[in-house]
Amino acid sequence: MSESKILVTGATGKTGKDTVKFLLERGQAVRAMVRTNDDRSEALRKQGAEIVLGDLRNFESVRAALEGTRSAYFVFPIQPGILEATAYFAQAAKEAGVQAVVNMSQASARREATSHAAQNHWLSERVFDWSGVPTVHLRSTLFSEWVLYWRGFIKAAGILPLPFTKGRVALVAAEDQARVIANILIAPAEHVGKTYPLVGAKEYTFPEIAEEISHVIGKPVRYQVTDAPAFAKLAKENGIDLGDFFWQHLGEIAIDFQNGIFAGTNDLVEKIGGQPPISLPAFIAKHRAEFD
Repeated sequence: MSESKILVTGATGKTGKDTVKFLLERGQAVRAMVRTNDDRSEALRKQGAEIVLGDLRNFESVRAALEGTRSAYFVFPIQPGILEATAYFAQAAKEAGVQAVVNMSQASARREATSHAAQNHWLSERVFDWSGVPTVHLRSTLFSEWVLYWRGFIKAAGILPLPFTKGRVALVAAEDQARVIANILIAPAEHVGKTYPLVGAKEYTFPEIAEEISHVIGKPVRYQVTDAPAFAKLAKENGIDLGDFFWQHLGEIAIDFQNGIFAGTNDLVEKIGGQPPISLPAFIAKHRAEFD
């Protein structure tokens, strides 16, 4: 290829689509890797991205997607398979001479994590490190989008049922993370080898989050502590089945939350992303219509 591109995986996902948008706005040539051609991928194509079909669990499609790229964003859902996908991506990036990978990890990633997903994310970090491919790890906290994922319960019953008890979190929006990702992908040199915990502007308890939602949408919203098995059952009864792997993760990070793993704030989103993180009330207001 005559033009070196930036690869964005998970390009129709929460962080991926905004990363594509910000890169294109900055005049970058972007290759967006997607699983299927649909309305979401077509929207990216219309913005100016090159669309490639691929599967992170298929080495040859990953190798083809990385060919001719100078940096790449790697993100994998909370599902089994991340270690295989990481090995494929790291090897393919090495063969393609990629100058930097931005790896989406998570706040609870650590060796002793009891969540299979969190421990696997920690191991994924190590695989990238062992590979020698220049990598930046992002350990993002819970997304602000969590208030949207469970909006069906808010709309139907005025409750936010989750297994988080005592503890605090500064939710961070996917849009804010995308600015960080895009800026690192464009100019990775000063960031390579670093691990960045990404958080929002202000810590909340989950009852306080429910209060913020209630205030912004003008309807009563009550936080309901619901242990992970009960919440999984409730979610499935309402047509939400994210798989046993996710529910195991949720139960274990609820304990992490209680133990302060998700606590704390910093200025990294503003420092690297270029603007302050969106506040929780502003985020809810931006998505107000989704609660009707």
